[in-house]
Amino acid sequence: MKKSVTCLLAIALLATVNAQTQTAVYLDELAIPTFNEAIPSVSLKTTSGGGTIEINRVRYERGLGIHGTSAIYFFLDGKARSFTAEVGIDDKAVEGTVSRFYVIGDKKILFESGEMKLGDVAKKVSVDLTGIKRLGLLILPKEESQRAYANWANAQFVMLDKELPKPIPNDGERYILTPSPSAKPKINSPAIFGATPGNPFLYTILATGERPMVYEASGLPKGIKLDPATGIISGTVKERGNYTAILYAKNKLGVASKTLRIKIGDTIALTPPIGWNGWNSWARDIDQEKVLASANAMVKMGLQSHGWTYINIDDAWQGQRGGKYNAIQPNPDKFPDFKAMVDTIHAKGLKLGLYSTPWISSYVGKVGGSSNFINGAYTDSIEKDKRANRYVGKYRFEKEDALQMAEWGVDYLKYDWRIDLNSAERMSVALKQSGRDILYSLSNSAPFALAKDWARIANAWRTGPDIRDNWLSLYVSAFTLDKWMPYGGPGHWNDPDMMILGNVTTGSKLHATRLTPDEQYSHVTLFSLQSAPLLIGCPIEQLDDFTLNLLTNSEVIEIDQDPLGKPGRLLLEENDMQVWVKPLEDGSYAVGVFNINGFGKTPQSYFRWGDEQPRSYELDLSRIGLKGKWKVRDVWRQKDIAVSADRITSTIRHHGSVMYRLFPQKNKK
Repeated sequence: MKKSVTCLLAIALLATVNAQTQTAVYLDELAIPTFNEAIPSVSLKTTSGGGTIEINRVRYERGLGIHGTSAIYFFLDGKARSFTAEVGIDDKAVEGTVSRFYVIGDKKILFESGEMKLGDVAKKVSVDLTGIKRLGLLILPKEESQRAYANWANAQFVMLDKELPKPIPNDGERYILTPSPSAKPKINSPAIFGATPGNPFLYTILATGERPMVYEASGLPKGIKLDPATGIISGTVKERGNYTAILYAKNKLGVASKTLRIKIGDTIALTPPIGWNGWNSWARDIDQEKVLASANAMVKMGLQSHGWTYINIDDAWQGQRGGKYNAIQPNPDKFPDFKAMVDTIHAKGLKLGLYSTPWISSYVGKVGGSSNFINGAYTDSIEKDKRANRYVGKYRFEKEDALQMAEWGVDYLKYDWRIDLNSAERMSVALKQSGRDILYSLSNSAPFALAKDWARIANAWRTGPDIRDNWLSLYVSAFTLDKWMPYGGPGHWNDPDMMILGNVTTGSKLHATRLTPDEQYSHVTLFSLQSAPLLIGCPIEQLDDFTLNLLTNSEVIEIDQDPLGKPGRLLLEENDMQVWVKPLEDGSYAVGVFNINGFGKTPQSYFRWGDEQPRSYELDLSRIGLKGKWKVRDVWRQKDIAVSADRITSTIRHHGSVMYRLFPQKNKK
């Protein structure tokens, strides 16, 4: 009888499975950017180098073209039957490209290709996905290169009951650590500021506290004055020198004061820039209305009161060359009154940044090679592109464009795409001769071999590729930068790229960042320890309470903006933890402990499986060179947790962090 029942159950189960609808779904039919957990974008039906996918001279009409390390992650929830593909190195890859391919389901490696080289025959993948909830497709090149191209050719799922794969849910607890600021005044502007003699001076006293607020200052150098209603200090200082002023912010509950050191000389950007860039909000849809809305939101949401200053317009603002200097002019349909917009932003105590490039077109408006450019005028072959609202850049017009930007009142230049030392230096000279202090930021990925040159030429430089809103990208963009840290300092900052918080568009439609809440805390913590520029890329008016709380911890920002300007270093890596330490001007130290949980050590570590747990870690302070006893303050909670300690024990979430400020305690006699 038992055997009969068992047979009947097996037959019933088989009938149920067979009755389920099975649908083949090619990966190139999906919105792959929403599944991509890596830095490079994924090409659909083409190789990353452009053109047909081709492996050992065999062409494929379907599949995904991949560039470099790639992690693509699917939530299947047991609704998939199988995955099939053919994998290999694309024929357009650089000679010597070697990669491994993995298919990983619920932490188990279901397929591993072994090392595959350029010219190898494609390997077939056929994986049973019955019951699999989370699936990761991973490609690990032996070495990263500009053309480490690889392919998931003919890649497809067989799904059950017409289901489709879904992105991994980002459902971590959005916990808020930082208490609300006091209603009493607190000044959050940088404690040091540099300007060039004879150039316009613009500094704003930025303070939290109940409004209305009145501002005062004593000891300002000759040539500048304070508006007591706005806190804006402006004018021109002609004499070189170091000056000390005392700033005051008053409301009905009290008065706050802060010492401001003013250095009039050859160095600007004595602290990292902090503000907003519009690219990850609006990309090429940016216009004057959106920029002004962002400036208004910066003030209304309270970010400005915590020190956020820059409103930066990225690519896609440009029209054609012309005007007084034959410089790039704004697209009149998108920016009908550029100068009035800049003046409005300055009147709020904010600063304005702009994007440009040394090439003949901007990054999003590629219009052809240099052969289309003759003696400073564009040939007829690209006039149609200009009329089609291509974003026309420039070529050897550094002086003209710098003068135009200075006349508009631009405070920041992001200089992007195919920058070599010569073009970078030409623009540096042009900006310094423009008559205005314009922070100069080089945006292309700077080769480390030229770090000394970038530090000599620019105020900031990108240290890696465009960041994406996932842990792999954040890890590569920030956690691997220790070797860059010696080149950062007052006037010269390592830039890991824009921040990936809030709602962003980094290769896909506007969406909430795919960083978990724990990863977001690590993101802000590490950028602050590294003295990195803090440029949020989300629509400011869309900030929720969690993200706003992340961005308005004045003690975290103070560490980033510390006047000593010495970036933190990775001093200890053990037990899957990283410990970064930053010395501060007052003799204290900022310490960040990060639970990287073995990231990169195994194929499984590239993905989040939903069962990750917090880990306990004891830090012996003497191991990071901090001997003796220390008062310990939890920076995120703004709370002292130890009066005299030489060890700190922390419980840290997966990819999360803790951040402490340590004050030395004198030995009692």
